[in-house]
Amino acid sequence: MNQDLTNTERISAIVSNFATEGVVADIRPLGNGLINDTFKVTTKAAETPDYVLQRINTSVFPDVDMLMGNIAAVTRHIRKKLEAAHESDIERKVLRFLPAGDGRLYHRETDGTVWRMMVFIPNAKTYEAVTPEYSYFAGKAFGHFEDMLVDIPEKLGEVIPNFHNMEFRLEQLREVTAKDPVNRAGEAPVRQLLTLIDQDAEEMCKAERLYREGKLPKRVCHCDTKVNNMMFDENGHVLCVIDLDTVMPSFVFSDYGDFLRSAANTTAEDDPDLSHVAFNKEIFKSFTRGYLEGARFLAPVEIDNLPYAVALFPFMQSVRFLWDYLSGDHYWKCKYPEHNLDRARNQMRYYQCVREHDDMMRGYIKGLC
Repeated sequence: MNQDLTNTERISAIVSNFATEGVVADIRPLGNGLINDTFKVTTKAAETPDYVLQRINTSVFPDVDMLMGNIAAVTRHIRKKLEAAHESDIERKVLRFLPAGDGRLYHRETDGTVWRMMVFIPNAKTYEAVTPEYSYFAGKAFGHFEDMLVDIPEKLGEVIPNFHNMEFRLEQLREVTAKDPVNRAGEAPVRQLLTLIDQDAEEMCKAERLYREGKLPKRVCHCDTKVNNMMFDENGHVLCVIDLDTVMPSFVFSDYGDFLRSAANTTAEDDPDLSHVAFNKEIFKSFTRGYLEGARFLAPVEIDNLPYAVALFPFMQSVRFLWDYLSGDHYWKCKYPEHNLDRARNQMRYYQCVREHDDMMRGYIKGLC
C-alpha cells in the first residue's frame, strides 16, 4: 500500500468530504484487495454506522463517472426490488454509497486520486473456501443478482470494453504472434498451444456470432464471480453480492463460466504439472444447481449453451495468458520466465478436461430444467 495512504490525517481529511454520520473514532486498513486501497472508518457512537473508504484504481477504471454510474443504477434497482418484496434488514442486503460534497458518489483529490465511501455491513463475513456447499450458495446468489437486474431501466456502460469478448482476445493473440516482440513465438510449447487454439477458435466464438444474429441477449452481469464476493450473515446465509466494479452488460456466460473456470479446476491455474488438472464435477453440479435456481429469467439459448460457457473461459484464459507471454509478461505478475506459459498450458489442459464432460454437463442441466 502506498505509504502516503497510511497518513491518518490525510485519510481523515478525505473522509470529511462525504456525508457521514457521527464522529470518526478510528481509521485503519481493511482487507487485502489487489485493485483498490481500502480502509474501515469506525465512528464513536453505537447508533451511527461505520464506513468503508476506498481509493479507486483509475488505471483499471479510468472512467469513474461510468463506474460509479453503473454501481448507483444497480444498487438503486436492487434496493427497490428488496423494498417491493418487503425484505427485512435491507441495509445489509445491498451496498449503500455516500455522496460527496458535490453530490457525486466519489471525491477527487487535488493529486488526482479518487475516493468513494460506502456504509460498512456489520456482523457479516466472506469465505474463501471453494466447497460444494459454498459453490451452491455462489451460484444461487449470482443467479439471483442477475435476475433482479434483468429489468433495470438504465443502460449500463462497459467499464472494461471487450473484457470477455473471445473474438477480441483471439485477435490480440494473432497480432502479438505476428509481431513476436520478445522472440517467443517459435518455441515448441508455444507452437503446440497455437495449434490447439486455432483448432477450436471458431467454435469458441459462438457467443459473439449468436449475439450478432440477434439470438443471444446481453444482460447486466457481475463479471467477477468468486466465492469471496458474497457477504454472509452470522447464521451463514448470503446477504448480498459485493465488489460491483465490473458490473456491466455481458453474456450470462461471463458469470457462470468464469466461476467454474477457477472453482472447478482441481489445481491452481499456474500449476505446471498438468497431471494435477481435472474437472471437479461436484463443484460444477453444486454451482449449476444454485445458479439455475437463482437465474429464473434464462432463455433457452442461454441454458443450452451453459456447457459451452464452462469450456469458453479456460479457453479464453489460455489465450490471454499466451498473449501476455508473447508480449513480454506485462499484464500478469510472473515469478519466473515461463510463468505465463505454464498458466496458458494449464488452462488449455483444463479446457480439454471440461470438453471431456460435455455429455455429463448437458445431461445434468437437462435434468435440473
